[in-house]
Amino acid sequence: MTAIKHALQRDIFTPNDERLLSIVNVCKAGKKKKNCFLCATVTTERPVQVKVVKVKKSDKGDFYKRQMAWELRDLTEVDAKDANKENPEFDLHFEKVYRWVASSTAEKNSFICCIWKLNQRYLRKKVEFVNVSAQLLEESVPSSENQSVAGGDEDALDDYQELNTREEQDIEGMMEVCEYAISNAEAFAEKLSKELQVLDGANIQSIMASEKQVNILMQLLDEALTEVDTIEGKLSSYEEMLQSVKDQMDQISQSNRLIQISNSNNDKLLDEIQFLVNHMDLSRGHIRALQEGDLSSPKGIEACINASEALLQCMSVALRPGHDKLAAVKQQQMLFCELRDAFARRLTNHLNNVFVHQGHDQSSTLSQHTADLTLPKHSPLHRDLLRYAKLMEWLKNTQREKYDGLSRTYVDYMSRLYEREIKDFFEGAKIKMAGTTKEPKGKFGLHGSSGKLTGSTSSLNKLAVQGSSSRRSQSSSLLDMGNMSASDLDVADRTKFDKIFEQVLSELEPLCLAEQDFIIKFFKLQQQVPLAQAEVDDTDGGTSSRPPANEHRHSISSERDMVRFMMNKIFQSIETELNSLIALGDKMDSFHSLYMLVKMSHHVWTAENVDPASYLSTTLGNVLVTVKRNFDKCIQGQIRAMEEVKISKKSKVGILAFVTSFEEFAELAETIFRNAERRGDLDKAYSKLIRAVFFNVEKVANESQKTPRDVVMMENFHHIFSTLSRLKISCLESERREAKHKYTEHLQAYVITSLGQPLEKLNHFFEGVEARVAQGVREEEVSYQLAFSKQELRKVIKEYPGKEVKKGLDNLYKKVDKHLCEEESLLQVVWHSMQDEFIRQYKHFEGLIGRCYPGSGITMDFTIQDMLEYFSSIAQSH
Repeated sequence: MTAIKHALQRDIFTPNDERLLSIVNVCKAGKKKKNCFLCATVTTERPVQVKVVKVKKSDKGDFYKRQMAWELRDLTEVDAKDANKENPEFDLHFEKVYRWVASSTAEKNSFICCIWKLNQRYLRKKVEFVNVSAQLLEESVPSSENQSVAGGDEDALDDYQELNTREEQDIEGMMEVCEYAISNAEAFAEKLSKELQVLDGANIQSIMASEKQVNILMQLLDEALTEVDTIEGKLSSYEEMLQSVKDQMDQISQSNRLIQISNSNNDKLLDEIQFLVNHMDLSRGHIRALQEGDLSSPKGIEACINASEALLQCMSVALRPGHDKLAAVKQQQMLFCELRDAFARRLTNHLNNVFVHQGHDQSSTLSQHTADLTLPKHSPLHRDLLRYAKLMEWLKNTQREKYDGLSRTYVDYMSRLYEREIKDFFEGAKIKMAGTTKEPKGKFGLHGSSGKLTGSTSSLNKLAVQGSSSRRSQSSSLLDMGNMSASDLDVADRTKFDKIFEQVLSELEPLCLAEQDFIIKFFKLQQQVPLAQAEVDDTDGGTSSRPPANEHRHSISSERDMVRFMMNKIFQSIETELNSLIALGDKMDSFHSLYMLVKMSHHVWTAENVDPASYLSTTLGNVLVTVKRNFDKCIQGQIRAMEEVKISKKSKVGILAFVTSFEEFAELAETIFRNAERRGDLDKAYSKLIRAVFFNVEKVANESQKTPRDVVMMENFHHIFSTLSRLKISCLESERREAKHKYTEHLQAYVITSLGQPLEKLNHFFEGVEARVAQGVREEEVSYQLAFSKQELRKVIKEYPGKEVKKGLDNLYKKVDKHLCEEESLLQVVWHSMQDEFIRQYKHFEGLIGRCYPGSGITMDFTIQDMLEYFSSIAQSH
């Protein structure tokens, strides 16, 4: 153990200026035994630091390393486990408890004794020792100069001082004087001892000689002590005087502090009083305006507005804590409440009277407006009432019940007034509309029954429509109906109906918008304020702050609902009256739905651009659904009429009535829907109608007995193709190409069928020739066949002289003329196609003669030029 202690001192502690006092070989309790050393050390420099260091032997070599260190002052308790029995276990309590098992009880006891000594010397017995025998601690107390290594050498080590340079030089000088200082150390020591005794004797004699000076020094010290006592007495008296002055100063300071507190309290009290006076004082002028202000004159209204805003500011002031307990504040608040209630009652009664008188004043001019088909303007009333808008806002913020009551009263009176005005207005419109139709239409056409429209296509171009406003410029252009084919009576009726319907919508639209705008402004319903903004309206008189976003959003939503509710109540009869007017127009003429659809769509689009959530937009949108439904019924009626068409069995078919009706419908619709917003609805209707037209043309052609099927198909599809090409309807481009294909196909079929085989025997002859060639007979050898010899060919050709051919063509022209109708003017087209087909057959025969009968000199009795003359002369003769 001594060798280990020496090695540790040399390798670990000396480089750190530490001394190793005690060492114990330990391992942790309860775990695998990994030995280490606990070392008690002190530093060589002051102040002395005492530590317990854990040292562990390295696994890779035979050297030691410092693993952990604790300050001894952090040690709170040493537990030896058992004071009576030998037990190698012990605990050290630092920041936590460390349990150790020593290699032997002796090493453990020696280490604990060293810790106890260090505790006694440096820590003033701070560490508590538990389960340590008193005998062990008594033995560790130093009894002589010869102390054990474990504890006694500590003082010797503490007294040891290293020689400085001067001392080393003196010793070297002494050793140089004495020759045997190194060879005979004992003699050298004895010599030094004798010299030391001589010096001690000289010192004693010197001390005895200086006794007199010592006595004098002692006397001086006594006198100094007496003087010190005198000074201390004076200092004590001065201290008492200063203490008295200090007490007085403390009292003065306390008084000054109380005065400052009093002044501060007075200032605060003055601020509070000033605050209450500034914010809760209502002038006499404002009080007089609230109690007696004239609510009829502009000056009186302005005074009432200023007074109500001042009252609202006084009532909405944020009182500080404790203000509500002041009697004056309570009294002032009661006065404000009385003024508020009294003024609210006075304002409510006045506005109720204004609402009542308005209903009576408007009724006097009702008959005049009805005659002119206009609605009375309420702008004077709105202008007068808007003067009270700020007062209504004040009432809304202070007396919500009275505000709601006024809203109900306004809605009640205005709904009755508007209901009477709107009812008379629509009655006048119905009377004017009823005068547009003198007798019901009995023909199929634009009324959906049977027959077709007749009349000049230019008659509508002579109509002039004037007086349309800039807002109606797009929709009023419908009155210029272009090339529509209808009687002058029908044109005048529809023009008048269109004008009346436009006037109805144009009167309703500004009326509803003006009323809604008035309700929003008068009742302060912030419908136009964006959700992301919570600005105070320019009519606000208070110092209101921005509410939270979600509360503001909820407020805006509820106010929109209130606007919608009030508008629905006031104009509850508009939608019903509009539907009734639309039903009347549809009953008069189903094609009125085209006008109404475009007009209504335009007004709905206009209203949605102004405010998508407005009452007008919603109501017109609902009515537009009804108009669209009537439009769909009109289209279905047209399709039903096509399916029910019956043709005469005795007369030729010609152009079918529903084909002409589709042409007239398309011309009318293209004029009405020019630049309209609902073009998609018309395109869908076109698709349905054209499919029905195609289907029913084929159906009628199949049922026709007098007129050939191909003629019916050719003429009607030619008419459809001409109509679609002229109108250039983009959504029907594929149907236009289909109509052209069907027309061309059936024209060719009719030409081939009607032309048949004008040279029948000659045709049969050459069919036999072609059959022999197909069987393998060479063309130049066909003439050797008995049935197809040159003589037989000449016989057949002689049967078709030019005169007979011309006679046959003349009969064919008459037959075609009977089949075709005059309306479509296709006779010359068909006749020209027949000429081309006949020439094609003639050239085919000549080709066969040239190939099968070469060099025979056989030719037809007529040439191509003769045929052209035949066709031309026949066409001119008829």
